[in-house]
Parts: sequence; C-alpha cells; structure tokens
Amino acid sequence: MPRPPKKFHAHPFEYHQELELEIESLTNLGDGIARVPLPDHGEKWVVFVPFTLPGEKVRARIFRNDKNHSRADPLEVLEPSADRAQPGCPLFGECGGCQYQHLTYEAQLAWKTRQVGELLKHMAGIDHPVEPCHPSPRIWNYRSKITPHFAKPRNGVIDAIGFLPNARRSGQIDVPQCPIAMEEINAALPAVRDDARRRAKTFKRGATLLLRATEGRVETNPNAVATEHVGELSFDFLAGDFFQNNPYLLPDFTGYAAAEARKGNTRFLVDAYCGSGLFALTLAPHFEKVAGVEVSETSADWARRNAQQNGITNATFLAASAEAIFDGIEFPADQTAILIDPPRKGCSQEFIDQLIAFRPARVVYVSCNPATQVRDLALLQAGGFQLEKVQPFDLFPHTRHLECVMTLSRA
Repeated sequence: MPRPPKKFHAHPFEYHQELELEIESLTNLGDGIARVPLPDHGEKWVVFVPFTLPGEKVRARIFRNDKNHSRADPLEVLEPSADRAQPGCPLFGECGGCQYQHLTYEAQLAWKTRQVGELLKHMAGIDHPVEPCHPSPRIWNYRSKITPHFAKPRNGVIDAIGFLPNARRSGQIDVPQCPIAMEEINAALPAVRDDARRRAKTFKRGATLLLRATEGRVETNPNAVATEHVGELSFDFLAGDFFQNNPYLLPDFTGYAAAEARKGNTRFLVDAYCGSGLFALTLAPHFEKVAGVEVSETSADWARRNAQQNGITNATFLAASAEAIFDGIEFPADQTAILIDPPRKGCSQEFIDQLIAFRPARVVYVSCNPATQVRDLALLQAGGFQLEKVQPFDLFPHTRHLECVMTLSRA
C-alpha cells in the first residue's frame, strides 16, 4: 500500500483502503453518498464518492478521512444504475467543468429538483413543494461563453489551456474542445489556443482567454460589444461582462419571471440588480412602469441604451448607492413587484433590510446559488414575506449548477 500523505488521518480507514459501497444519494456538488456501519459508532459513517449514482454498488479507494466523513475515488462500478449514461466528453471526470454527464438528462433534472427541496428543508426548516426543474431546449453546445485559462509559461512555452481539474483548486486540464460550448466557440477554439501559444513570451503570468459567441461569430476582446437576442429583443453589453450564458432557455426563463411578478394587483416593477437590463426590459411589456436599479453607472448606461434600441419607453434606469437602493423609487409599494438577481454570494444584510422596509407586494428572487438564496429567504420570511412558489431552471445541463426562481408575497 502506498505511503499516505503527511497529514493523512488514519481513522476510520487506512490510506487507499478499498471498500465496496452502496450509493444512497447525491450531494448538491454531485458526489455519491454511501453510509458504512462502524463498530462502536452510533450512526453510519458517510463516504463521498464522485461520479457514482444512487442505487449503484461500487468499489472505491479511500484517500481522505475528515472529522465526520471520508472521501474515496471510484475504481469500479459493480452494479450500475439504470440512470447511468455515457458521458459526451472524453475529459469527463478529469475536467472540473461538468459533474453530471454520467447521468441521464431526465435524472439530472429530478436530482436538481430534489436538491433545491433539501436545501429549503435543511438550511431554513422550510418544507415547501418544488416545481420540476424546467429543462433546457439544448443540453449540448448551449454555452455562449467560455473562459479557458493557463498557468505562467515556462521557458516561453504555455502548457495546458483549459479548466480546473476535478476536485482541485489549482492546475489546468487541457481542453481542446468543450461539448457544452456552442459550435462556433468550438470552431474558433483551436485558433485562439494556437495564438496564445505563439504569444507565450508576452505573458509574464498565467492568463484567462475569452470566447463569447455573438451574432454568429466569436469575440475574444472583453471590451468589445457583444449582442444577445431574447425573443424579439436584442441586448448589447461588453463581451467580458456578465450575461446569462444559455440563450436557448432565456425566453422561458424571463417569461416565467414576468408571470410571477405580474400576479396580484402589481402595476410596477423594480429590477434591483438590473445589469444591462435583461429582466427589466423583457418584463417591461407586462407593467405600466419599470425601474432598473444598479450600483454600477456603466451597467445602468448599457440598460438605457438597450431600452432605447428596443423602443421601450416605460423603463428607466437609476444608478443608486448600495445603502440607498430604493431612494429614487416613487412607485406605491403595495402595487410594486421587486425582482432581484444578485451574484452568487446572495444579498447583503443591508439590501435585505432595505427591501423589507420598502414592503413591496411581491418579490421574485432569481439566483444561481440556491444555498445563499435559501439563506436570504429565511431573512425575508422573518421580515414579513411568505414563500409562494419555487421553480428551478436548468440553464447549465450536465453541471451541478442551476438557476432557481422563488416567488414571495407580503404575508
């Protein structure tokens, strides 16, 4: 047996000890969960095994013991699940970009739905039904942007250009093609990689490359203008800035948000993290007036330009300070819906306090991180809102990521 790492803790299993395990469930990171009975231990010991599926019997090798669980590498699937699928990428399991390619798409949707429900229950003590995860019209070649990166060149040579390895926070897996990226991105990727390698001596450190699909071409300059279409609307923004990366699902995604925000007697909408105007402008036809609020003047300016080029006249955009988000809003709160789509870290306590004080009729909370969303949900419930509906959307097939829309109303 190989020598264990210096910090390896040899309890309850030896380093590289092999076990036969039955996988019971999945974590929200996509790892299989097995439970092993131990002598003189009250509860069964948890072992996490990546790339395994519920119902499978597997052979796995321990590589780490933590305080209340162990981690193991899969060696062999002894009894496969009926939900096991053939991965669509030869790098699956090495590249850290995807977690679910070994799972049928129907099963991916079911697990994402279940995991949102489990977060509600375990993080906030909320037992609430979760609508089935809305599927993506495309499950391959859907990403409109990728950002492969590379480490500092050695002796003027760039090694791997790609993404983080699975279960690691450093290093790169060389990725010459990515089957979840749009076809035009994969067509452009070899030349972009070759160009970086030709210019290797100009890089003093590692770097990140940009490939953004726009108008049938691929933009590599982060400061160039990119365009995305959602239904009949077009949105311009800087290629390096954030914009939802699965355009095929955006009409359904924004349409659902509009329907939820418009329920009741709402006549006005505030998009409190408006960016370049995706939600504010797609929802504008459903409301008398819309106000988009941004702490970034640059983002607010892009939203104004997008409103003008789409002929939308009932939407205005404000650049507000973080501590006074709603100061410029004159809509009556009891007839106003607030849409929020914060970054992965969720809302600040300062923002939550301002939202509760504003007392809108409805809140439509869009999030790419259900864990921070559930955290904020508990605060909003304590502030007088009640949860009405939970709807996940699968904007990121084959990965553990999803977008979740939670609708709340005044209690």
